[in-house]
Amino acid sequence: MRVKCVICDKIESINDESLVAKRLRNRPIHTYMCNECSNRITEKTNARVESGNFHLYRPKSDKDEW
Repeated sequence: MRVKCVICDKIESINDESLVAKRLRNRPIHTYMCNECSNRITEKTNARVESGNFHLYRPKSDKDEW
């Protein structure tokens, strides 16, 4: 299966029986990102987390007494 990275537009070939290929076929909303882009984003995100300037805003969960 030929896939295209959403960030760098590089076209790659992946195995048709792989889990990634199955997800892309069955759920068209899923997108493919190549390993280079994925690694680059992971490294930059980890650097931001370590710097202390990264805030993850999660909704506050209100405990319901019922």
